[in-house]
This record gives sequence, structure tokens and C-alpha cells, in this order.
Amino acid sequence: MQEITLRKIDSSDKKYFAIWWRDKDLIELTSGDTNPISDQEIDQYFQAILDSKTDYHFMIAADKEIIGHISLSKRENDWYEIQIVIGQKEYWNQGYGTAAIKLLIDKVDHLGASKIYLEVRPTNVRAIGAYENCGFKRIKIISHHEDDHLPETLRMELQNN
Repeated sequence: MQEITLRKIDSSDKKYFAIWWRDKDLIELTSGDTNPISDQEIDQYFQAILDSKTDYHFMIAADKEIIGHISLSKRENDWYEIQIVIGQKEYWNQGYGTAAIKLLIDKVDHLGASKIYLEVRPTNVRAIGAYENCGFKRIKIISHHEDDHLPETLRMELQNN
């Protein structure tokens, strides 16, 4: 496996999101909403990422090639949520997501986050295994009755931080 690094997101990274947010395979694993996303929606969402004062966004690089995005977002009651996408499919199933999560967890103390969770599709067995390898434990299934694309998620919390 190539060396994994994280770097802060910058405005030049929008091109990756424009591709990844339109990739049907990625969408089916994440939000599930395969409705086309407009350039304007990408611009707005990406600008919100750049403008955030409470969240941390990093690009994932394998030997300097950008392969994904990982974030740590402030939520209620001092909880932070990790979200990750390995956008370059040729890097799937090789441990790059696990390595990126472990790098982010190593930064957590410096960032001031102590309670960390994530939510994942219960059918995304590959991701669940990676999260368990990073110290996350299965907590509960959460129903999202209002979301036709993502009716439920599995909440996992970091236990060894």
C-alpha cells in the first residue's frame, strides 16, 4: 500500500467533488440519492465546506495522488461525526480508508474532539469492517423514515480513543 497523507481541503479540490458526487456507485454507498446534482449545487455545497468554522475537512492522498475526502464535523453535545469517501475506485478494498481514518483519529486530540461517531448503511459490509478495524463499535440502527434513499443507518462510536 502506498503512503497515505491528509491535507487540508482547498478551493482547487472542487474538481474531485464534482466527479465523486456524480458517481452512481459512490452515491449508492452513501446518500443513495441518484438524482442528478447541478453545478450550482456542487458550488454551494463545496463553498459551505470551505466556509465551515466548526468542521475539519481533509483530502486523502496516496503518494500525493488525491484519492478521497475525510471530514470531522461538529454535532450536538460535543460529538463529532466522521465521514469518508474514497472516490478513486481503484483504491477500494485495499485498506486506504482504514489508514485515512486512523490518521484522522491520530489528529483528534489536537483538534479537540473526544466523542466520535459515524453512520453507515447497514449493508455496506466493507465499510463497517474498516470502521471496526479502527476501533468503532456498532451501537444501534437509526431509522430515517423521511428519507426514501437512506431509510436507516448503523451508528458506530469510537471506543478506544
